[in-house]
Amino acid sequence: MSFAATLQNALPLPSIEKHGNFIRDAWDRLRSVPGGRTVFSRLVGMAAPYTGSIGARVLELREGYSRVELRDRRAVRNHLDCVHAIALANLAELTGNVAVAYTLPDDARFIVKGMSIEYLKKARGTILASSTCPAIDDAHERELEIEVSLQNLDGDEVARAVLQTLIGPKKRR
Repeated sequence: MSFAATLQNALPLPSIEKHGNFIRDAWDRLRSVPGGRTVFSRLVGMAAPYTGSIGARVLELREGYSRVELRDRRAVRNHLDCVHAIALANLAELTGNVAVAYTLPDDARFIVKGMSIEYLKKARGTILASSTCPAIDDAHERELEIEVSLQNLDGDEVARAVLQTLIGPKKRR
């Protein structure tokens, strides 16, 4: 049985609609334990399987900020031997989403309504993505633009994305 399957059987993922903030609670518990950031990143990948397909790792997460790493490997490359455009888009969405999710109050939820991405140069090697988002103090409905920057290890920006993110209250049960 794979690590992910074992983890999923041991720790069923809570519904995003339940009270609390699963992302914030999981990160705060796991970030400082050995291997905790990897476990957290896999939990996010299990909750959103397509997102998990790129194997990115959350390095830093706090109120209004996230930083995520994507290692360059064959599974995320294109025919030009650089990181595939859609892998970069997936990384941008993951990075913006965890920043927003961590920042949300317990009674709020979000969904990405749209995304624009600009590819600035070929992405080779490990890519580091970072995102900031404004404070989200309540669950009233609104749309936010979440900016994400993707850089190679030399600090060159290889892509830039903007997520149009809808914030609103969780469903009442």
